[in-house]
Amino acid sequence: MIYQALGYIEAHLEEEVKLEDAAAAAGFSMYHFHRIFQEQVGMSVTDYIRSRRLASASALLLYTGEDIIQIAFRSRFESQEAFTRAFKKEYGMPPGRYRKMMGSVQQTMGKREENRDMSEHGKVKGWILSGSDPSHYEMGVDRETVHMGKVSGYLKSISATSETQFATIMQQFKSDKYKGERIKLSAFIQAEKVNDFAGLWMRVDNATGDTIQFDNMSNRPIQGSLPWNLYSIVLDVPGDSDTISFGVLLTGQGKVRMDNFAFEIVDARTPSTNMQISGELRDEPENLSFEE
Repeated sequence: MIYQALGYIEAHLEEEVKLEDAAAAAGFSMYHFHRIFQEQVGMSVTDYIRSRRLASASALLLYTGEDIIQIAFRSRFESQEAFTRAFKKEYGMPPGRYRKMMGSVQQTMGKREENRDMSEHGKVKGWILSGSDPSHYEMGVDRETVHMGKVSGYLKSISATSETQFATIMQQFKSDKYKGERIKLSAFIQAEKVNDFAGLWMRVDNATGDTIQFDNMSNRPIQGSLPWNLYSIVLDVPGDSDTISFGVLLTGQGKVRMDNFAFEIVDARTPSTNMQISGELRDEPENLSFEE
């Protein structure tokens, strides 16, 4: 239901967003909508809308020559002064200075990129590119299309031709902090022409390398072209766990952008999305003739 609400908000960022309509898209009363949105997204509806509009405004400042006052009105601020105050609070400087300073930084980084050795291309601090065919994919940082802040990460196909090919942008870390807990991994993802499927994923392994908890969203895939939205995975971290791996995968052709990954400990009221739930062992075999 929050997914539906976020979709409504994304579709109306440059229009008036009526909170009652966003609540209706989620199927909530206004009271429950505000409470559950804050709980799931981590900020109020109003703060989320303002941050998304300011992120879009920051890209317009850097990649277009549009007047600041026009950007302010596109971002649904009643005046340039109100826009300047909000932008300075979010980015630490007024929009005019941001355009000048960050524009020069972008030019410098562009020149460095031109001179950079190709072996460095696609490196992102903390992340690795893996999968069945990583050479057919590229990961990197996008400064033009962002969710919040100044950058987002991306994974895209560059020469993949088959739906059997896939790659992932991923990390791995020790599970010590979360042993015995149920955790939720969430991230904002945007999809662009994903012809097969993409998804957030997480895996919990034990010390011998066996997978004991896993979900890759294959039963609720991200497909086609979709605006920024919030996706999550919930898994238990047993006491005999050793490592947690996570990331975003892309199968076949397309591109996904991602931002704002977060881990949160949740209680048993939050359902697990584990895809390797083993059933109870039966007393006897059944349906041996396949007639049932």
